[in-house]
Amino acid sequence: MSGKVIRCKAAVAREAGKPLVIEEVEVAPPQKMEVRLKILFTSLCHTDVYFWEAKGQNPLFPRILGHEAGGIVESVGEGVTNLKPGDKVLPIFTGECGECRHCKSEESNMCDLLRINTDRGVMINDGKTRFSKDGQPIYHFLGTSTFSEYTVVHSGCVAKINPDAPLDKVCVLSCGISTGMGATLNVAKPKKGMSVAVFGLGAVGLAAAEGARIAGASRIIGIDLNPSRFNEAKKFGVTEFVNPKDHDKPIQEVIAAMTDGGVDRSVECTGNVRAMISAFECVHDGWGVAVLVGVPNKDDEFKTLPVNLLNERTLKGTFFGNYKPRSDIPGVVEKYMKKEIEVEKFITHQVGFTDINKAFDYMLKGEGLRCIIRMEA
Repeated sequence: MSGKVIRCKAAVAREAGKPLVIEEVEVAPPQKMEVRLKILFTSLCHTDVYFWEAKGQNPLFPRILGHEAGGIVESVGEGVTNLKPGDKVLPIFTGECGECRHCKSEESNMCDLLRINTDRGVMINDGKTRFSKDGQPIYHFLGTSTFSEYTVVHSGCVAKINPDAPLDKVCVLSCGISTGMGATLNVAKPKKGMSVAVFGLGAVGLAAAEGARIAGASRIIGIDLNPSRFNEAKKFGVTEFVNPKDHDKPIQEVIAAMTDGGVDRSVECTGNVRAMISAFECVHDGWGVAVLVGVPNKDDEFKTLPVNLLNERTLKGTFFGNYKPRSDIPGVVEKYMKKEIEVEKFITHQVGFTDINKAFDYMLKGEGLRCIIRMEA
């Protein structure tokens, strides 16, 4: 079908908060520096739900959501030389052009051209969509739109991976799991024997805990308001649990008392600005490092006493765990292939494509971590 329009099924979000509708849509051929992918497996991330609900951001409908997925290259557009039809790939919600200052820096993964843009519903090449139905455009999401049997993605947002990698497993490495794990391993960088506090025990937080376990942390303290998460978190290396509701003083003071002055590292994965402040203030002076992963509301302000910084605590932020999509994610997949990391324990449900709304139900009810959606029967 190279160069031709493909008709396929997609789960279209037509209204905020309303069930997705399985429809036949048209997917145009890839243009310059684009590739068309056949999606085989996708999963649901909380970010999809957030934009489906359209709370706190500009609503854009009709739209094809989805950004955590695995598939194969169906065809490539003009100028694409690093990918070819048949390649096994992970589409990524952010990109790596390879030419800008960020891409050329060893310290950044925030590509000038292809970094995440939640408002853009079109392709950057020509400002148009590649999806349509009855001549009407359907908007893209995060440059990936994986809730479709076929999608078009900029080639800089596609990681070519080991052809033997099982896509129904490694697809979850294209967003949340890599984000949390990378925040610990690449940014917090705990040394063996250190203590780590993880705020928020959802999928990203548990991935951060998994990173701490891999790094050899001696204590991994999980902080969450939902006590039902505590038992599951043990599988990811969490050794102790704290529920802020059980204490009548700030949680940073509780953690400092537990750890003789504070933890060595902390990773915040909730997006709640109070949790961010607690994560920073609970690390030990002199060497403590706090890493912020969660995305706050755009008007939130982070407030702390300057002395907390002067006392040699370090505050860092991270985006996608500091992984460069094309350069680094293939290596993360290799770690899975070598059994150095586990992803199966993050996958708690599976549904067929026509049952995609069940995945939303699971997440809205707080049941499970990741639901894999099989595109084919």
